[in-house]
Amino acid sequence: MHRVVITGRGIASPLGNEVDEFWSNLKKGVSGITTIDSFDVSQFGTRIAGLVRNFDSEELFGRKEARKMDRFCQFGLYAAKQAVHDAELPLDKIDLERLGVYVGTGIGGIQTLTDNYDAFLKRGPGRVSPSLVPMMISNMAASQISIHFGAKGPTLSPVTACSIGNTAIGEAFRLIRYGEADVIIAGGTEAAIHPISLASFGNATALSKRNDDPKTASRPFDKDRDGFVMAEGAGIVVLESLEHAMKRGAKIYGEVIGYGASSDAYHVVASHPQGDGALLAMKRALQSASIDPLDIDVVSAHATSTEVGDLAETNALKRLLGDQATKVPITANKSMLGHMFGAAGGVEAIALIESLREGIIPPTINLNNADMECDLDYVPNHARSANLNVGLSNSFGFGGHNAAIVLKKFSEA
Repeated sequence: MHRVVITGRGIASPLGNEVDEFWSNLKKGVSGITTIDSFDVSQFGTRIAGLVRNFDSEELFGRKEARKMDRFCQFGLYAAKQAVHDAELPLDKIDLERLGVYVGTGIGGIQTLTDNYDAFLKRGPGRVSPSLVPMMISNMAASQISIHFGAKGPTLSPVTACSIGNTAIGEAFRLIRYGEADVIIAGGTEAAIHPISLASFGNATALSKRNDDPKTASRPFDKDRDGFVMAEGAGIVVLESLEHAMKRGAKIYGEVIGYGASSDAYHVVASHPQGDGALLAMKRALQSASIDPLDIDVVSAHATSTEVGDLAETNALKRLLGDQATKVPITANKSMLGHMFGAAGGVEAIALIESLREGIIPPTINLNNADMECDLDYVPNHARSANLNVGLSNSFGFGGHNAAIVLKKFSEA
């Protein structure tokens, strides 16, 4: 089996569209949650989100190319280009038939779909774009990335809701581990902040309504949490076999050593109360990594800031870690980013890579009134320095999909 390393990182997020800016803000405990100003939210119960700012698609891709892509594709391609550049991947020298793309999205091109439906209702079927389907379907981010880089290897667009980023990275890890690819561009992308999705999540009473104080709205594990905050963006990494990376003298940021997946088989939107599925995914990830719970130095929690979800994950971590549970620091990036859905796993993997490299754990902000049932060490409100080697990252999604990955600080030994 081949060791799998991370050689490139790319991001578009509410905390910045470059990795250094994103990581700096995350360490400082900066919130990226603001009032939505991309459409009229005056009639909505929730009027806040984590928006990607300073993203001009026409400037980045040119007007003609930008118009061919929904926003989720634009985010995905932008982050992928950033990751490939960061990896200094020599596309003219590597085997493009062994270069793959594993990038997914949860909701796909909802803006494109609704724009065309409006045109259909107002002006008839002749005004529906012939590009509607190839712009909105979920595999198009992976397709655009594959076309842009000439990647002829395996291409996959997992649709596992909010666990997509981890699913993509984990499945790509397996492919490289077993020698079926040399390099895979992997992660997730999402652009779901739209009136329809905002209304639906709001009507499901899933969203925070702290409209007057957006920066404190996302508060995982806090007793006063009142729902999650929607967010958008993309998180993409370049994965390579260690042999391939070292042969070309690549900079190595970290290593993927384990991946586990499971299903709750319980409910379409609610997590299992005791975290059965989450626990199984984490156990499988540790088994895949050939480590035990005592080897985990830090956990990047899924932690969306919902009453049921945060407690279920806490219960699962207690069952996994046992007597060690109160001693392992747990960080919740969504307290600052909001919930980026299909992009969350990729973005949080990048954060965990940087955490392991620098020995700094980002804080869980807005944790001011501890939930007595969520009683682990969530690194409240201030970043922490620590000796870190191995990190576990969790992502869970609607439908009961669970995916956990294990990352490790890189050493040649």
